[in-house]
Amino acid sequence: MNIEQLYDYCLKKKGVTEAFPFDNNTLVLKVLGKMFLLTALKGWEEGQPAINLKCDPTEAENLRANYENILPGYHMSKKHWNTLKLNQGDLENTLVFQLIDHSYALVVKGLPKKLRDTLL
Repeated sequence: MNIEQLYDYCLKKKGVTEAFPFDNNTLVLKVLGKMFLLTALKGWEEGQPAINLKCDPTEAENLRANYENILPGYHMSKKHWNTLKLNQGDLENTLVFQLIDHSYALVVKGLPKKLRDTLL
């Protein structure tokens, strides 16, 4: 997967916007103002791409136990976020896209009903 595939996949989702709220390096993708994915652009440039995704806590632990390149979220809540190292080989694009969908869905689920309804 490359950064363009990731970017295009995420921006096709309803209500998604991009931002750089922390610095010029950290791309944050949000759904209706709430983060669901973060990535450091410098990591992609240096051949060490990684993304942070929100995850159900039980699922997060299961994923970490089964994939050596899924780690507790870097600079995030370790309970609710995972970091996926994308260049290590054991993470298929299909799985990465599923986990992006899961993160997006979790964030949408946590939005007030009035906001969720705007995505229909």
